[in-house]
Amino acid sequence: MNPTQRTKIFDRFQKSNPNPTTELSYNGAYQLMVAVILSAQATDKSVNKATTKLFEIAPSPHDMVALGEEALSELIHSIGLYKNKAKNIIKTSEKIIEYYGENVPDKYDDLINLPGIGRKTALVILNTLFDHPVIPVDTHVFRVSTRTGIASGKTVMEVDRNLHKLVPQRYRKNAHHWLVLHGRYTCMAKKPLCRECIIQDLCEHQCKNFG
Repeated sequence: MNPTQRTKIFDRFQKSNPNPTTELSYNGAYQLMVAVILSAQATDKSVNKATTKLFEIAPSPHDMVALGEEALSELIHSIGLYKNKAKNIIKTSEKIIEYYGENVPDKYDDLINLPGIGRKTALVILNTLFDHPVIPVDTHVFRVSTRTGIASGKTVMEVDRNLHKLVPQRYRKNAHHWLVLHGRYTCMAKKPLCRECIIQDLCEHQCKNFG
């Protein structure tokens, strides 16, 4: 894909949805961090269902630590890997209280040193909370990027590097959300809705469901 095509794609995304954002439900930085940790290998819908009650009981790091790992596990048991996530959320909450005055850190190196937070989760937090022009790569972003030709790569890190190199700077702050939403509602894994796709004429994928 050439730079002109890529720019046109993001221009259309911008015109279609000027202010994209996450579909996770949260109130404040700490709750977003918890929701993003829970969202690994889980849908936003399932996370929102669990956090509705969780955030009523434990809206802050102190409340979460007081809740404890066992009770937290019970509240999030419908989410995959819930035991490990509960352990990480409690440990991370303790660290935020001890080292960051209950505030979610705004630096990548600080975030990835917190239990349960890897590169993708850290970038989602930096992008969504602090408006950093970074592009976290989840399954939707990976699929849409490689299928359309926006960015190639056989691994998440390859696609990550290529997106940060190829996506025009002015689109980078919103690129993650555009690609996630496009992958979630139009460019699905099994039956992409090519007829309804706003970038179909610019896409390099030969869609069997078109026409």
